[in-house]
Amino acid sequence: MTRRISKVAVIGSGIMGSGIACHFANIGVEVLLLDIPPRELSDAEKAKGLSLEHKTVRNRIVNTNLANALKSKPSPIYHPQFASRIKTGNLEDDLKKIADVDWIIEVVVERLDIKQKVFEQIEQFRKPGTLITSNTSGIPIKFMNDGRSEDFKQHFAVTHFFNPPRYLKLFEVVPGPQCKKEVTEFLLSYGEKFLGKTSVLAKDTPAFIGNRIGIFGIQSLFHQVKELGLTIEEVDKLTGPVIGRPKSATFRTVDVVGLDTLVHVANGLYENCPNDEAHELFKLPDFIKTMMDNKWLGSKTGQGFYKKEGKEILALDLNTLEYRPQKKASFSTLELTKTIDSVIDRFPVLVNGSDRAGAFYRKNFAAMFAYVQNRIPEISDELYRIDDAMKAGFGWENGPFEIWDAIGIRKGIELMKAEGHSPAPWIEEMLNSGNTSFYSVQDGATYYYDVTAKKQLKKPGQDAFIILDNIRKSNEVWKNTDAVVQDLGDGILNIEFRSKMNTLGGGVIQALNKAVDLAEKDFQGLVVGNQGANFSVGANIGMIFMMAVEQEYDELNFAIKMFQDTMMRMRYSSIPVIAAPHGMTLGGGCELSMHADKVVAAAETYIGLVEFGVGVIPGGGGSKEMTLRASDTFRKNDVELNVLQEYFLTIGMAKVATSAYEAFDFGILQKGKDVVVINRERQIAEAKKHALLMAEAGYTMPIKRTDVKVLGKQALGMFLVGTDSMEAGKYISEHDKKIANKLAYVMAGGDLSEPSFVSEQYLLDLEREAFLSLCTERKTLERIQHMLKTGKPLRN
Repeated sequence: MTRRISKVAVIGSGIMGSGIACHFANIGVEVLLLDIPPRELSDAEKAKGLSLEHKTVRNRIVNTNLANALKSKPSPIYHPQFASRIKTGNLEDDLKKIADVDWIIEVVVERLDIKQKVFEQIEQFRKPGTLITSNTSGIPIKFMNDGRSEDFKQHFAVTHFFNPPRYLKLFEVVPGPQCKKEVTEFLLSYGEKFLGKTSVLAKDTPAFIGNRIGIFGIQSLFHQVKELGLTIEEVDKLTGPVIGRPKSATFRTVDVVGLDTLVHVANGLYENCPNDEAHELFKLPDFIKTMMDNKWLGSKTGQGFYKKEGKEILALDLNTLEYRPQKKASFSTLELTKTIDSVIDRFPVLVNGSDRAGAFYRKNFAAMFAYVQNRIPEISDELYRIDDAMKAGFGWENGPFEIWDAIGIRKGIELMKAEGHSPAPWIEEMLNSGNTSFYSVQDGATYYYDVTAKKQLKKPGQDAFIILDNIRKSNEVWKNTDAVVQDLGDGILNIEFRSKMNTLGGGVIQALNKAVDLAEKDFQGLVVGNQGANFSVGANIGMIFMMAVEQEYDELNFAIKMFQDTMMRMRYSSIPVIAAPHGMTLGGGCELSMHADKVVAAAETYIGLVEFGVGVIPGGGGSKEMTLRASDTFRKNDVELNVLQEYFLTIGMAKVATSAYEAFDFGILQKGKDVVVINRERQIAEAKKHALLMAEAGYTMPIKRTDVKVLGKQALGMFLVGTDSMEAGKYISEHDKKIANKLAYVMAGGDLSEPSFVSEQYLLDLEREAFLSLCTERKTLERIQHMLKTGKPLRN
């Protein structure tokens, strides 16, 4: 039976329920969001003379919760218009509507009695065969199944989303004891393919996989922090980006999530895992109990491990339990990793550190390795599921078994023994059989050690993915220090940036030209894609700054022209070029995407032309391209000035789309041409498919454009009057006005006396001249310098 999901019902509209509803709306599914009707009128409703029977009153809870979710930052929804896909109602009047849905998701309060009551009501209207899942993270399925029909049990599972559902990728699927195998397989597949998640099959054990390991890690740190004499700032320094974890690290993350949430899960583990060897670790340290008593729960109460007073952020001293100014944390061991770009390569250095940081890592990783080895087969039969869960649910770049591999399995055992832990029998058995790693790469695929089979097996589900890490060496066609060109197979090449933050400097520009040359000579198409944290943060502004400060204007002009020529080389090549942006795609990264034949963007793409922030205009073809796109948008009887102004404001206001879908509104992505992929893991494979499709359909090199309509003095005058007014109203500074006027000159096509048709090269020359002139301005150099130092724009 082919199962399709066109409509879901979400029961419960709290933070999680509304977030789940929004994410289904994100992928085009119609959503029915239900909650209880209120039991009493609000003051506003009383003032209006409304009764409890009034429809707006009966839907007040669900409508308020959804409205609050849609206003939250970051947004739970890809585009404001997608919210129209969600219809609201209440459980007394509208529950009968669930008869029309394909999937019912229960997200009510974590109390068994309430869940059982909701399930009983659902059974009155649910049609047989409809999927029914719960978002619980702590109630055993056997209790939720109690009293339910056979059909209910056969289609019932836990589908545990992590909060916020749009952004955190973990989707734990826990089938009930009677759940049909095909239902479990469908949920896992749907999570990956449609929801863009990392689907992880989990067992019905307390806190499943992600929270079991994640809460152990945090509780372990709670107990270690005082033992090792570390401050909370030091722990956050040691457990943040240096080891591939989020910037919020440990204590800031707890503040954001809420200490009460963490304590609830930890208490549940303490009560429900009496045989866990780390059982006592789930007991709360005294300082946590005090914080709970004081209601120091984090962001929701204004203070937790950190507290903001005015503009200053204070840190909690765990010895005195008083707040004090933050202290800068520094360790000599961390200094040794500064030249190691790849996080996975830092771990051997970190555990060999001779300072307190080294001691911390040895103790911390020993505890983690000892714990995860003993969770097999308790919480998972396969070790890769534990790694997948930690990466997708907690934002770890590498899972615990991957870290153990990086350090070396025997070295990991040495660390464990030093802390009084023993290796699990299956670990010793694995080593004795000649397997010296948990993972290996064979023929471009990832293999993992399977404890039951006692050998390396291919990790399932890879056929839909292309993992660049796995093919980089074996399929390498060409490389320099900043980029690698790989053969994706079927006649398609990929160019992967490897520069710091994937900036577009001379090495990347050289590689792009080489990739096009290679593709035109021996291949069918080219993908520009990588699997780093971000596609590209733009041009190397450090290089631009040095050239401008040294007044090497000829060299700077050459560098800008080389960038422009490379963008045009991509556009006017004899093979299709597909860009695959994701994450931050700013400045030059955005310009590159706009010059591809097609963009296959990840849904989570934050793309925009942000050059105004460093005192220049887009100089790699972005200003030209927005002018061209405005020209292509002109229709008969249009007020062409208004159309052009929209494109001008996209650059002038440095607009950054908060999702790929929003980028269509800005004209950065083009409807009917560019596409969006929900699951980023599938992006390179999808981009390859589109390159192949275009090549096999008979791709022809485009003819260079000489028909771009520019409006000349008519547009220039309007823009100059506008910037004068903005400066007079103190909305922009004098230098902002200067930058905007330079952009106005380019997008008007200069001071032509009447509307004219010009070539792309004409506009590129105007753009480059404007960019260079701005690089001679002291205030522009101040902006670039400030960005390089702080990572933030300067208004001067």
